[in-house]
Amino acid sequence: MRRPLIIDAHCHAGLGDGLTGPWDTNASLDSYRKRAREAGIDRTVLLAPLTSDYSLANRAVGRMVQAEPSRYFGFAFVNPVADRGRIADLVDEARGWGACGIKVHWRDGRITREIAETARRRNLPILYDPAGDTATVEMAATAYPEVAWIIPHLSSFADDWKAQIAFVDQLVRLPNLFTDTAGVRYFDVLADAVARAGPGKVLFGSDGPFLHPAVELSKIKALHLAVPDAALILGGNLLRLTRTARRAFRSLPSRTRRSSR
Repeated sequence: MRRPLIIDAHCHAGLGDGLTGPWDTNASLDSYRKRAREAGIDRTVLLAPLTSDYSLANRAVGRMVQAEPSRYFGFAFVNPVADRGRIADLVDEARGWGACGIKVHWRDGRITREIAETARRRNLPILYDPAGDTATVEMAATAYPEVAWIIPHLSSFADDWKAQIAFVDQLVRLPNLFTDTAGVRYFDVLADAVARAGPGKVLFGSDGPFLHPAVELSKIKALHLAVPDAALILGGNLLRLTRTARRAFRSLPSRTRRSSR
């Protein structure tokens, strides 16, 4: 039997200018490439690191995607505060090189209607890290049921297990809510999320290059899922949630596609 396609739905790439930690300083793919190949990862979704200018950072991601389109997808990173009033323009520029989703991080600000409306009108999923703020997740997902909300880390990279447990309840209840497995350390909570919400609500992600993709992938294997269920988590769900955006990009005349060079 052919093995499932493995797609890492959460990997940062490029340089940041915050200089407070790896997440906003340097997300080099040098070591990640080797680790991902050794782990059997076929494709990867690239996201910029935290930085002060996502227009430049997204272009850098676009160049990586365009250089190896058979290996990389890309999401457009936006800042709810600094990019206010131009979210659609930033996203549309990134869609020109093939971006198939939007990324937002709590350090930049809470999710906004501007971002949600942009995603809704363009049929793009939003990968939103809320730092355990499940109340905002509830409001956003309820207000925009047409948008697929991917909440990484079961809502908290900081291992806030109370928030993660509360989030699993939301994951079960809200049909447009999804999660990724990046950095989730409480394995029983992850197993509970898959068992209760179903494998169709969970995406494999590593949060590379900061976390080792093989280590993160081992958690999926440790769930001992049936092959069809594992295939959804390992790549099928990501392909489903981005299908419309990827088809829209492929339908663009080549002359209208934008180079990120």
